[in-house]
Amino acid sequence: MTALDPLLAMLAERAYRRGSFTLASGRTSSHYVNCKPVTLSGRGSALLAPRLLALVEPEALAVAGLTLGADPLVSSVALVAAQAGRDLDALIVRKEAKGHGTGAWLEGPLPAPGALVTVLEDVVTSGGSALKAVTQLREAGYRVQRVVTIVDREEGGAAAFAAAGLELCALVRLAEVAAAAP
Repeated sequence: MTALDPLLAMLAERAYRRGSFTLASGRTSSHYVNCKPVTLSGRGSALLAPRLLALVEPEALAVAGLTLGADPLVSSVALVAAQAGRDLDALIVRKEAKGHGTGAWLEGPLPAPGALVTVLEDVVTSGGSALKAVTQLREAGYRVQRVVTIVDREEGGAAAFAAAGLELCALVRLAEVAAAAP
């Protein structure tokens, strides 16, 4: 992506902040990326979904991710896939098992065991959130080989994924977003 790319410009303007922040990983950083103002906007979703879909394995039957960050991603990617004539469902991985009913970790139309599922994530730092989703999906009998993220902060996530037998694909790196920030 270039600085003229509308998605990069939107991420830089709406998702990125400079300052002093404590991240979900517990680390402190002078960069903060919250993609929700982009992923939950119609324009942002329209810009993101086709690019994310292009990185989903062709044989995947579903996209999944840990709630809350991945919820708009899996929904918009499944919609764009359907519009393109591709059968791809969306799954949401809970942070905890449902406290009633079936006690489910996964929500959505579940594919048959053994199906390939691609995990979607908004921002990867250490990879902990996506790895939690991968663990639940694998325990449910699904194959997971790839995590697709909007922003890779390049702070260890790729190495953590590689150790778990996963490939990381990112639309942009933190340095690109920071460089494009106003």
